[in-house]
Amino acid sequence: MVDYIGIAPQLKEALATYTAAKGKGAPTIDTSEALRILREKLQIARHLLHPIDWSGFRDPKTAIALLPNCLDHILAMPDGKKRFCDTVLAMTKAFALCGTTDKAMALNDEVTFLQAIRAPLVKGDDRGGDGSAPENVDFQLRQLLPESLVADGITDVFKMAGLEKPDISILSDQFLAEVSKIPQKNLAVELLQRLLKEEVQTRFKTNVVKQKRFSELLQASLAKYANRSIEAAQVIEALIAMAKQFRDEAEKVEAMGLSPAEIAFYDALANNQSAHDLMGDEVLMKMARELAEKLRGNLSIDWQYKENVRARLRTMIKALLKRYRYPPDQEAAAIELVLIQAETLSEDLMENLE
Repeated sequence: MVDYIGIAPQLKEALATYTAAKGKGAPTIDTSEALRILREKLQIARHLLHPIDWSGFRDPKTAIALLPNCLDHILAMPDGKKRFCDTVLAMTKAFALCGTTDKAMALNDEVTFLQAIRAPLVKGDDRGGDGSAPENVDFQLRQLLPESLVADGITDVFKMAGLEKPDISILSDQFLAEVSKIPQKNLAVELLQRLLKEEVQTRFKTNVVKQKRFSELLQASLAKYANRSIEAAQVIEALIAMAKQFRDEAEKVEAMGLSPAEIAFYDALANNQSAHDLMGDEVLMKMARELAEKLRGNLSIDWQYKENVRARLRTMIKALLKRYRYPPDQEAAAIELVLIQAETLSEDLMENLE
C-alpha cells in the first residue's frame, strides 16, 4: 500500500471500513469510483508531463535519469509545482482505496514513479513536527529507485541534480559553479532557493534586519521568476550573487569580532545609512556591545509580555543613543528597531535556557 506522503490514518480508517463491509452487503467505499478518480488524476499527471518522454520509468536505471528532466519540466510551468503535487496527492489517495484491485495494481509502477517526481517537490512538507520521516516509508518507491536516491523515503533534490548537499555555511564558489552548470535550469532554481531560504532561517534567525533584507531580496527574485518576467538562467545568476553576499556578510562579521547578539544590535543601529556614515563602525560596534551586555542583565523569563519591562528597556536604549549622540532625527525609528531586536534575542536566549 502506498503511503510515504503521510496519509496513513485516513487510509487505515477507509480500508477498515471497506474490510468490515466486505461480505455484508454493498461495500461502504465504492472501489470503482476510486479507480475512476485514479485514472482521471493519472491522465492529468501525464498531461502535465507532456511532451517529456518518460516511457522507460519501469527500469530503475532509466527512471533515475528521467527524474531530473521531469522535475525541470514541472517547475518550468506556471504554478506547475502545485498543480502536479496536488494531482499526485489526489491520485495517491484514490490508489489507497482501490490499490488491491487488479486494475489498480496494473497502474502501480506508474503511480510510484509519479510519486517519486512529487517527493522532492514537497520535501519537508510531509515530515513530522520533529523533522522525522513518516512512519510507513513506501516500499514500492524503494523497489523502483536505488537506496542512494531515497532518503528516509523522500528523494533528495540535490541528488536529483547530481550534487551532494553542501555545508550551507560555506556555499563555495566550486559548488555554486556546479549549480550554474546544471542543464535543468528550473531544477537549479529550486535547489538554490531552498538553500537560501534555509540559510536565511538559520543564519539570520535572531537578526531582524538581515532576515528582513535577505528575505525580501529572495522573494523579489522568486516573484519575477514566478511571473516569468525573467528567465531561469537570470534567476540563477541573482541567487548565486545572493549566496555570495551571504558569504561576504559572514566574513565581515568574523572580521568585526562581534558575537551574534552584538552583530544583530550593530545591524539595527546601522540600518539607517546616514547614521552609519555619521557615526562610523567603531562607535556603532561599541554601542552594540553595550546593548548586548545590558540585554543579558535584563533577561526575565516573561519580560516580553510586560509593558513596564519594555518601557524600561526603551528608556535605557534612548539614554544610550543620546549618550553616543545618535542622530536625533533617526532616534525614534532606531529605538523601536533595537527594541524589536532585543525581544527577538531575548526570546531565543530563553528558549535555549529551557
